[in-house]
Amino acid sequence: MRTPRHFWKASAVVAAGLSGALVLQAMTGQEGGGSRAGGAPGPVTSKAETTELRVSGDGTSAALGKRDTGPFSMLGVTWSDPSARVGGTVEVRTRSAGTRNWSRWLTLDGDSGQGESGAERGGTEPAWVGPSDGVEVRVDGKDSARLPKGLRLDMVDPGSGEVTALEPAAYVAEGAEESEEPTPSTTEPDTGTGTEPQPDATLTETPASETPPEPSPSEPSAPEPSTTEPSVPVTPSAPDTSSPTASPTPSVSVPPAPPSTAPRPPITSRAAWGADESISPEEPGYLPDEKIKAVVVHHTAESNDYTCEQAPAVVRGIYAYHVKQLGWKDLGYNFLVDKCGTVYEGRKGGVDRPVMGAHAYGFNSETTGISVLGTYTSTAPSTAAMTSVARIAAWKLGQYGVDPTSTATLTAGDSGRSYTGKTWAKGDQLTLPAIHGHRDGYNTQCPGDAFYNKLATVRTWAGGPVSGLTLKSVTGNSTSGATTYTKAAVTVNWSATTPAALIAKYELLVDGKTVATTAGTAASAKATLTAGTHQVAVRAVHQSGRTTTTAAATVVAETTAPAFTTKPNLALRTGTVNTAAVPLTLKWKATDGVALKEVRLTAPTAKTYGPTTTSAGHTAKSGAATTWSMKAYDRAGNTATASVAGTPVILQESSATKSGTWTTKSSSSYLGGKSYSSSSKNASLSWTFTGRSVAWTVSRATTSGQAHIYVDGKKTATVDLKSSTTKYRDAIWTKTWSGSAKHTIKIVVVGTSGRPAITTDGIVYLK
Repeated sequence: MRTPRHFWKASAVVAAGLSGALVLQAMTGQEGGGSRAGGAPGPVTSKAETTELRVSGDGTSAALGKRDTGPFSMLGVTWSDPSARVGGTVEVRTRSAGTRNWSRWLTLDGDSGQGESGAERGGTEPAWVGPSDGVEVRVDGKDSARLPKGLRLDMVDPGSGEVTALEPAAYVAEGAEESEEPTPSTTEPDTGTGTEPQPDATLTETPASETPPEPSPSEPSAPEPSTTEPSVPVTPSAPDTSSPTASPTPSVSVPPAPPSTAPRPPITSRAAWGADESISPEEPGYLPDEKIKAVVVHHTAESNDYTCEQAPAVVRGIYAYHVKQLGWKDLGYNFLVDKCGTVYEGRKGGVDRPVMGAHAYGFNSETTGISVLGTYTSTAPSTAAMTSVARIAAWKLGQYGVDPTSTATLTAGDSGRSYTGKTWAKGDQLTLPAIHGHRDGYNTQCPGDAFYNKLATVRTWAGGPVSGLTLKSVTGNSTSGATTYTKAAVTVNWSATTPAALIAKYELLVDGKTVATTAGTAASAKATLTAGTHQVAVRAVHQSGRTTTTAAATVVAETTAPAFTTKPNLALRTGTVNTAAVPLTLKWKATDGVALKEVRLTAPTAKTYGPTTTSAGHTAKSGAATTWSMKAYDRAGNTATASVAGTPVILQESSATKSGTWTTKSSSSYLGGKSYSSSSKNASLSWTFTGRSVAWTVSRATTSGQAHIYVDGKKTATVDLKSSTTKYRDAIWTKTWSGSAKHTIKIVVVGTSGRPAITTDGIVYLK
């Protein structure tokens, strides 16, 4: 037999003589919460105000005008018949106690789901509105059947204590602001409303003898929240014996707490969120078959603006609303989750037991209920909240061998209809996902479109395998295309969309064998490879034991250094000569047995060249010995070095052996400020030097003539100095040998018709 639910209604407080005063329900006990002996948080007392709504004469609409209230943070609209529903739209707006600003109009979810057998009242889902001190209500039922009788607004102040950051708030007398509606009184409502007078239990003073007794000292407290993340086993987990489950009185047969195939997540106990156990002393009930077949996911509606510090107060508000306003024996949900991912113990009886909740009308006897604090009609729940829902669902279903990704066959305890219009009769069997939304078994939007669309993700997270597993990169020395190269060491990086809390471990695979194992929170691992070509992959092990493996990446490990098959060498090149910048060409060739990456010039300047480049133009200061150092790199990071030294030397025209007529010309444009010019056919200049490369330097113009060039007594070339633009110090002709040796260069004036003159600065050679 159920314990009467009027025991908690202490003396009613009626503020006589105050305009617009609301009826106040106050709980006995501590005013604002406190601590038990030893400093543990004590129960936090909640308070409630109620006032009847004015119903229109045709019974299709109702309202409560804008008015002052005592402090509250949660509200709902309730009615006398717990089996009835409001077919219209219920909207409220509230005034912030801090800013005094009025909120937008909030739509309350149609009803709380008729979850508790023997409930005293029906009602909307409660809405968290934050600390408030003013309210207005409107109910539009004109497009539906007549509104239920006994409509009233219920406002809950969840109290504050050590378990929440909310500050205690004192009640204030209403009347500071003009009310738009007549104030309900202790007399019968105006018969012109078309509703029957409904007795308000809050107006009946409860004798002191009916004050509820203190909870039995022999009743152990609910488990405290875990302070650390549990380890993630791949074998079934044993019951948590370090945190004893709250036990009912001996008159209730307590079912066992079976081990689960999934780890238990941290759970904030009822004591930790400040549950006042004195308001719900009835013993818990347990599922008839002592087996949970499915998880029903809910949201609490219109409460996204709470802070994470306020979440315990939100839970207390829902608890008070369910018990004190609707007359349920306890909080309806088995578990609650806030947007930060904190999990709260809901209905008492043991989080690890098959406790009968009051959350899914017709299906309570086979399911457990998880409700996320917030409204998710258009806004998706946070990843943290979804993660915690998946963890709780996996743990609870894992106790009874139910795969979270499977379906469950449930027997309807009463006739019903789903949100999409599917109907059933009492005793019918329905096949639903093992994790499904409240709307699947009841005509409600809960848990909102945005959350409902995420339930497939929650199922995958809960049951595995790990989703979205991607091998992001393999870091060796370098990567070319799809292949990574290294001497031996690699770092493998990956990502997954399944939250880390649901992943048991990752395994790094090399050629199909595990070489490293990391925690589920890791995103990288290191390995040392033997020489050769390998296939590297990552395997994710879900807490269910299911595995997912990435596509393999090719990694080549090798330690052989590249080689300079052509050592670096220098040669003079054509171009403008300055004493500080003699143009020359640096040549080389590097190869590697696997893959050459690049060749770097490290001195006298820094340059990097691709693997197929074998030469580059540079300049060097004349008369200065310069060493050109190079380093070849293969893809694995192995290196080889080589160098060449050279000194460009300028031999002025004045150092040449002359024949024929030559005239000295002066200009700052010439090397050294002077040059020789001749128009005499067969006039010549010759220079002898020891080196491996030589360049003839001249001035050029449109009137410049031609010259024969002899190398070591042999005619080698005839060069035309004519140029459409005037040029000075132009290295017009070069020759390079494989090694350094003594050579003689001779130029002879051709005497070209119409433009016989040539002007020369001298030569440059490289020693």
